[in-house]
Amino acid sequence: MSQQQLQQLIQMFKSRPVLESPTVAEMRAGFEQMAGALPVEPDVKCEPVKAASVPAEWISAPGADPGRAVLYLHGGGYVIGSINTHRAFAGMLSRAAKARVLVIDYRLAPEHPHPAAVDDSVAAYRWMLASGLKPSRIAVGGDSAGGGLTVAALVAIREAGLAMPAAGVCLSPWIDLEAIGDSMTTRAAADPIVQKAGLLQMAAAYLAGKDPRTPLAAPLYADLSGLPPILIQVGTAETLFDDAARLAERARKAGVNVEYEPWEGMIHVWQIFAPMLDEGREAIGRIGEFVRKTAP
Repeated sequence: MSQQQLQQLIQMFKSRPVLESPTVAEMRAGFEQMAGALPVEPDVKCEPVKAASVPAEWISAPGADPGRAVLYLHGGGYVIGSINTHRAFAGMLSRAAKARVLVIDYRLAPEHPHPAAVDDSVAAYRWMLASGLKPSRIAVGGDSAGGGLTVAALVAIREAGLAMPAAGVCLSPWIDLEAIGDSMTTRAAADPIVQKAGLLQMAAAYLAGKDPRTPLAAPLYADLSGLPPILIQVGTAETLFDDAARLAERARKAGVNVEYEPWEGMIHVWQIFAPMLDEGREAIGRIGEFVRKTAP
């Protein structure tokens, strides 16, 4: 591990000005600004499309197999985030997985609470199938809220009777909207990005009064039987560490083939910071291997 790289990244987060009670618009703008510092690699092709009714973009690095695809669901607590914030990461993922990556702008809360994000994810998957892609060559993946949404989408795809995709990829997944995992408090001092109060605020916006244990909103409580193989990556310095650990445990008990990877010292969704962090590049390499193996 490059401690210097990691500490520089942590310091970057700690030095950012913290707005008191920021508006949704301010949170969205801040995320967009931060992500803008991560440029898309120059040889990556970006093609805007409509996946059914959902705005989307095909991201393709040279060598991407046109028949292998990843449906990617961005993070941001169901409230912030976009194609823009995850375009650079999708390009790196495309290169590692030798696959085209479809990033979607699913509808966000509070304007569009649950189940809008799940509905848009399933609609995009249906569109991929209708375009001729084989389910056995599609992976569904996401980070943070997008990691939880990945699990919810897989469950919804199963419940809709659709052919299941080949795999799921969950990066620092958020699956517990009550934030009751022990790591929410025991690792709070180590995590420069995610804290319980902010999570609960975003959960309230997403739920809009629904039960926080609604299975497709909080897939900690979903029936995970029949899901495809899932790769779970999480940093040991994350408040969401227990979300990932509980997801791995529940999925295994449901008979799912799980590859669970706790990364020592890593922070929330460190993979996105691959341009400045060796472990980010290594983790993306592992994701690429997993996708190529499960969706050959």
